[in-house]
Amino acid sequence: MTEEKDNKYRNLFLGLLFDAIGMLSFVIPGIGEFSDVIWAPVAGWLMTRLYKGRIGQAAGVVTFVEEIVPGLDVIPTFTLTWIYTYVLSKKKGQPKQID
Repeated sequence: MTEEKDNKYRNLFLGLLFDAIGMLSFVIPGIGEFSDVIWAPVAGWLMTRLYKGRIGQAAGVVTFVEEIVPGLDVIPTFTLTWIYTYVLSKKKGQPKQID
């Protein structure tokens, strides 16, 4: 497997994991929203590490907002960014990275 494919599936796995972590706040009522204050900046930063360039920067901001606003945790931002990067923006089999 090439390094590109390794990154593709690594990003999918990590995205699913991070989305699951973000949704954990629904498991513990009351404490969950407090955990979003900590998770939101971490999730935004992680998004910028997974996806470089403008896609990562924009997705990092969207992820931060999605995690910090109560009730929006159900949106799987990491997974949606993966779909956008590797499925919708495909260009000759390569992910579209805008710098």
